[in-house]
Amino acid sequence: MEVFGAVADLYDTARPGYPPEIADAILDYHGGVPASVVEIGAGTGKGTAVLAVIGAPLTCIEPDPEMATRLSARYPQARVHVGTFEQWSPPAAGVDVVACAMAWHWLDPASRNARARTALAPGGTLALFGHRYDYADPAQAAAIQDAIEALDSTVTERPADWMYHDVVAGGQFTDVQLHRIRRYLPLDRDQYLALVRTFGPFLTRPPELQRRGLDLLGRLIDDFGGTVTMKLQTTLTLGRALG
Repeated sequence: MEVFGAVADLYDTARPGYPPEIADAILDYHGGVPASVVEIGAGTGKGTAVLAVIGAPLTCIEPDPEMATRLSARYPQARVHVGTFEQWSPPAAGVDVVACAMAWHWLDPASRNARARTALAPGGTLALFGHRYDYADPAQAAAIQDAIEALDSTVTERPADWMYHDVVAGGQFTDVQLHRIRRYLPLDRDQYLALVRTFGPFLTRPPELQRRGLDLLGRLIDDFGGTVTMKLQTTLTLGRALG
């Protein structure tokens, strides 16, 4: 996750936030205000903004020092652990809620569910949420996909509901639920390219490939009339820790 430190400011301004319904759904599922919340991979605080509304003592785990610095400045009430989830030691009695926004894929697939369940008190709540970026116009979606595949055919995208299926398959949680929230996000050329520059697959490509990708995508947005509308689907997966 430390690839994001170099674009921490851009990440903060370009990435869309999360709808307030996320906090409401967590509270309803948990059955009230939890005694403690831990957020995995908090970044600059996009998910933290929603979790802070819950009103419980909040611990944020973030491995990138640049991101953690911004997080601490924005949420002084939160306890920030600079390190990975694997390096963090949960309290002996566990915590009430373990949450993760757009970072679950960075954790070890073989152990992330068991590690989250171990960090939780019996009956505690797991809350995973994130965005799936699509396009309102199918023709624009196809053109952008063709451009990306022409540049780098190794880029793949996970299914929209992959976190839900991951938790179900992990077998560590019961009463697993999936919530979807859909909205539309119009972006001009600069806003769209700024968003692209915060994506992990983009940041892990060589600089020359990054430059070619931005040039190509910029020309496409110009061809679209200078704007593109994202179809943004936010998913929330909830599960209850087995005792």
